[in-house]
Amino acid sequence: MNDSRIYFDKELSWLSFNERVLQEAADPNVPLIERIRFLGIYSSNLDEFFRVRVANIRRKLIVTQATTTDSSSQLNEDQALLDEIIVKVKQLTDKFQPIAAEAFEQLQNHNIELLFNDEKSKIFKKQLSKNQKTWLKTFFEHQVVRHITPIIISSNTHLVNCLDDDGIYLLVALKQGSNLQYALIEIPREEVSRFIILPKEDDESMQRVVMLDDIVHYFLDDIFNGIFEYEDMDAYSVKLTRDAEYDLNDELDQSLLDKMSKGLKQRLNAAPARLGFDRHMPEYMVKFLRKALKIKDENNLVPGVRYRHFKDFIGFPNLGDETLEKQEITALDSERFSAFNNVFDAISHQDVLVYYPYYKFRHFTEFVRQASYDPSVRHIKINIYRVAKNSEILNSLMEAVKNGKQVTVVVELRARFDEEANIEWAMRMKDAGIHVEFGIESLKVHAKLCIVSRVENERLVRYAHIGTGNFHEKNARIYTDYSLFTKHKEITQEVDNVFSFIAHSYKRFRFNHLIVSPLTSRRRFYQLIDNEIAQAEQGHKAQITIKINNLVDKGLIDRLYRASSAGVKVRMIVRGMCTLIPQKAGVSDNIEVISIVDQFLEHPRVLMFHNNGENNLFISSGDWMERNIDQRVEVGCPVYDETLKQRIIDMLELQLSDNQKARIINQAQDNQYVKQGKREAVRSQMAIYDYLQAQERLDKKALKNLE
Repeated sequence: MNDSRIYFDKELSWLSFNERVLQEAADPNVPLIERIRFLGIYSSNLDEFFRVRVANIRRKLIVTQATTTDSSSQLNEDQALLDEIIVKVKQLTDKFQPIAAEAFEQLQNHNIELLFNDEKSKIFKKQLSKNQKTWLKTFFEHQVVRHITPIIISSNTHLVNCLDDDGIYLLVALKQGSNLQYALIEIPREEVSRFIILPKEDDESMQRVVMLDDIVHYFLDDIFNGIFEYEDMDAYSVKLTRDAEYDLNDELDQSLLDKMSKGLKQRLNAAPARLGFDRHMPEYMVKFLRKALKIKDENNLVPGVRYRHFKDFIGFPNLGDETLEKQEITALDSERFSAFNNVFDAISHQDVLVYYPYYKFRHFTEFVRQASYDPSVRHIKINIYRVAKNSEILNSLMEAVKNGKQVTVVVELRARFDEEANIEWAMRMKDAGIHVEFGIESLKVHAKLCIVSRVENERLVRYAHIGTGNFHEKNARIYTDYSLFTKHKEITQEVDNVFSFIAHSYKRFRFNHLIVSPLTSRRRFYQLIDNEIAQAEQGHKAQITIKINNLVDKGLIDRLYRASSAGVKVRMIVRGMCTLIPQKAGVSDNIEVISIVDQFLEHPRVLMFHNNGENNLFISSGDWMERNIDQRVEVGCPVYDETLKQRIIDMLELQLSDNQKARIINQAQDNQYVKQGKREAVRSQMAIYDYLQAQERLDKKALKNLE
């Protein structure tokens, strides 16, 4: 099936996902502060979209233009796609602005006012009391100005090198007669909060918040007066988004660590993917920017709201009561762990499954911490993709070396936007005596594995963790992910074989239980789908249930289309990109897809194949994208414990029944909510928490006799 009409474009599908995020910001049932934070998430997502996806299309266009004629069909397709993206982004921006304005307006109903300073500070001058103005001036002089050093732009200034990819700037034009002097000021976001809370007057009930950008703007004269002579000035916000890719050479005498360090430096000078600027910026300043940054394509210029870097609103403070924020859940303790003196006894008794953030991430950190000093432990192996800034896990591993353990850590240096942090951790761990490996140069290691080798009764026994998410304490409070702990002899041996494959990719291993990319995933998934097709053709029940983040691999999509045509019922929950078109007559009549966007970021990958009632169920680290199937190290693991398997099935059914936060993926990609109708309201993320609490009560009762 090569007809493009049976696939959504993945970039437009991604924008459809981000529109679902924007829907959360517009939903009046979402607590107000959370709505504002969803605006920040939407903005952060869009930044990454331009840095990665739009930049990639533009690079393809440049290459195609250089190597083919203007009539090239590929050139026309890429340009048409880019044009569609720009149109869709503009539509979303037009939706974003009134949603943001309404949310800020509603803050005032809760005695919170976000005070925007525009029209050359008139708002500050009119609405701030004398005491508040005095307080602001003191705050600026003591807390802000020391972090500001203007860059004075001359004919020798390479402006593109002065704009950091993650920075917010004011472009200032100092005017003296017909002379113009440009300067660039970076808003200090690391050292000072972007949201400044003003002191209240005695008789004032309203709590006012001002943007740091506005404070800097308000006191620009204090920065330039006495150093420059000028009669007037213009100052408007700008933000540069760069191409996030980097160009690494293939010099054999360079270590991957050195290459990555060099690549990060190259990123600082990467081509602009988008220049955002205040839509009220005068034309003469826009022309100056275009010339200075050598921007030829109009589509690279994005006029927008005054406040760039809206993603900072992810951290917008709640100055009202607790009803303005989401209802926090109390993470659960797993009775399967709590009933035992140590993690190894618990896993020896039975497999353990925890589901973050419903469960405490402490269960995994304890697994590593106890292994770090247990006299019976000989070796700990783990692969990391993203970790917390002050990772308890890596600190425990460094302590393990002091206790005489062999520790091997596979560090993925190419985890996008975490490269610098991973390089730093790699150096620290090497210094601590950990054996650090950088995986396979041609493949990202994206699996979520940890294995502990322990001597028991003079025999080496392995304990393994196989998960769907990163070993990241902070993310585990926001992302939903599964962690499976097992002592299963064959599975743990195969996990150890994955580490051996990473260290020696020329070796080949047999995997009878794990599904391992790039070695077996495509073949195994095809086999599992084909088995359901065979069941359907024999008149048996055939069903595939998939929960995944992204579905864009055409080979797998075509296999699902074939299954649908054979009568296999396919149910999917796809959070992000989905290039499969559901419910298309003659192609995907038996395929239904929903997407859930809610309080937590849906992140686990779960695959279930009916197999004549056996329900073969796997959790996996990898999405169904070509890169995850063929170009990364990913691991899927079967869940054999019948109780744990049923729990995952039950939770999948809750998610498939969601009629509050689920959207239908349809041919129009218009993100219609699943209608509740006369059914009981099901908000799956909260229903799952209630379900797991009930399961823990059952486990406690079942394990009570062990005490």
